[in-house]
Amino acid sequence: MTDPTQPPTQTTPHTPLPYGTPDTPRLAVRGEARLEVDPEIARIAITISARGTDRKTALTDLTRRNEQALTLIKSYGDTLEKLETGAFSLTPQLTDKGRNERIRAYHGRVTHTATLNDFTTLGELTTRLADLELTRVDGPWWALRPDSPAHRDARTQAVREAVQRAREYAEALGARLDALVELADLGAENTAPVAAPAMRSFAGYGGGPAPQGAAPALDLEPQRQTVYANVNARFTMTRPAL
Repeated sequence: MTDPTQPPTQTTPHTPLPYGTPDTPRLAVRGEARLEVDPEIARIAITISARGTDRKTALTDLTRRNEQALTLIKSYGDTLEKLETGAFSLTPQLTDKGRNERIRAYHGRVTHTATLNDFTTLGELTTRLADLELTRVDGPWWALRPDSPAHRDARTQAVREAVQRAREYAEALGARLDALVELADLGAENTAPVAAPAMRSFAGYGGGPAPQGAAPALDLEPQRQTVYANVNARFTMTRPAL
């Protein structure tokens, strides 16, 4: 019997369980996309060095060589998208023998990173930099810009693939998709991301003509970039016809 002194109990609508109900089953799928696209930028690292028996000589030589390298890099105008200085050092080198701290020489070094968006001149610039005195060039490292349309295309393709996969599962049960319950990036659910395989080479662009008297330009082949997108999607579907 109910107690007339107590207020009537409020009935709440039934909340579907996380795994669904026989009338509204839930369907969980993963959508994946893998695109291979041409790189948009290339980075090279330039390290200029100098050595002298006294600090002033080493610093003067380093300053002169650094200015020469920067002038060459900046001469490429719009081809150069970004130029950043990484580190500078001037280190004394002590003699190997003797108990006193006697300085034998000074080693100076400065490093820059250049980002270029025109691969036709990349080989030429790389060769001309490597031809400078005590200048080291590393790279190139190929990449896409963070806002590259390729990332959006991969995400869109992953979502479409998830919807298509869920629709096929539902149709296999004689049902159809009803509503989307959840859509999440794979990393948003603390799931280990899929490891990207090593990028493969793509036959590409030759360097421009080398300046007269300079070393011939390198023929560099840009690496195709692999873009991944992974999503988890959960749907409700109509009652299966079992």
